[in-house]
Amino acid sequence: MKTLSGALEHIRILDLSRVLAGPYCTMILGDLGAEVIKVEAPGGSDETRRWGPPFKKDVSAYYLSANRNKKSITADLKSEEGVALIKELVKVSDVIINNFKTGTMERFGLDYDTLAEINPGIVSCSITGFGETGPNKDIPGYDFIIQAMSGFMSITGDENSGPQKVGVAITDILTGLYACIGIQGALLERTQSGKGQKLDISLYDSAVSALVNVGSNYLMSGEIPKALGNHHANIVPYQTFKTRDGEMVIAVGNDNQFSMLCKLIGKPEYATDPRFKTNPDRVKNRETIVPLLQKKLLEKTTSYWQEQCRQHNIPCGPIQNIAEVAGDLQLQARDMFVDYDHPTAGDIKMIGSPLKLSRTPVTFRQHPPDAGEHNEEILAHLKINNK
Repeated sequence: MKTLSGALEHIRILDLSRVLAGPYCTMILGDLGAEVIKVEAPGGSDETRRWGPPFKKDVSAYYLSANRNKKSITADLKSEEGVALIKELVKVSDVIINNFKTGTMERFGLDYDTLAEINPGIVSCSITGFGETGPNKDIPGYDFIIQAMSGFMSITGDENSGPQKVGVAITDILTGLYACIGIQGALLERTQSGKGQKLDISLYDSAVSALVNVGSNYLMSGEIPKALGNHHANIVPYQTFKTRDGEMVIAVGNDNQFSMLCKLIGKPEYATDPRFKTNPDRVKNRETIVPLLQKKLLEKTTSYWQEQCRQHNIPCGPIQNIAEVAGDLQLQARDMFVDYDHPTAGDIKMIGSPLKLSRTPVTFRQHPPDAGEHNEEILAHLKINNK
């Protein structure tokens, strides 16, 4: 039997990105087997190395979260020698990714046309706040700003809280995922054409694309969506409910599930009431049905309702904090937490990969590197002289 190897084992990524969107993308590619070479300025220029606390022996938890399965070299891109080194690496790479401001790669002399002359098969991915075209192309973009501008914050929270951001840098993560998809698409196309291409990926575009049904609701109706808190714009009941001793989520996805929920709470007549019989009816009469359900759910404990709902195939779940997530037996069974031995921080734990491939599984081969940790190894392996 052939030895298992990573799905992207044959791909080399030259990663000039920093912070989150780009590094998250390249970490995924690295998990899938690609060789990822992280490039920073001497001393380390990825800002997340200094974002904290928490730190462990001066190593930032934030930096660790997006930089496993990479090797690190340093190069000063403001110098001729540093740019020359990148050009040499481009000759033997499949992908180059950056998240500099629009125009920065051109100022370095590393524009796509130049890179394509060096290596016609190179896939060059640029991640910016607003893209490389349009009136905002020169404005730097940060996740928080993009969440505000994209509509995310306007639909997060409720009428009492006001606009709220998502608890993680969600537009960075979405952009990293889109970049990962685009890169793999370009690599697949290259197998037919033999040519690389340029990808122009923006945080703003990525965030707006992720509005999905809420955005579609507006485009169809012209009605500006409201912040619904823990309610769903198109489904009822699909929200948090208080119980006798806590709170839980019940997510009724169809009318049969609603009918069963009504039986469980001792109110089967709700399922045949013309106001609530179908989901569109329930959405229209949200302010009536939700308090009725809430009143009954307060009579029993969270654990009671969870057990009843699960026995009758009604989607539900507890609201867990991160400590409870880390101890979840389901996640442990899925290998969603992995241990590393880091040369500086010592023993560290990281969130694993959700990608479960049967024949070419993801692997965790390399700890998040110190800046320049692999200078000698990479230059010697690639037979590149750093003059």
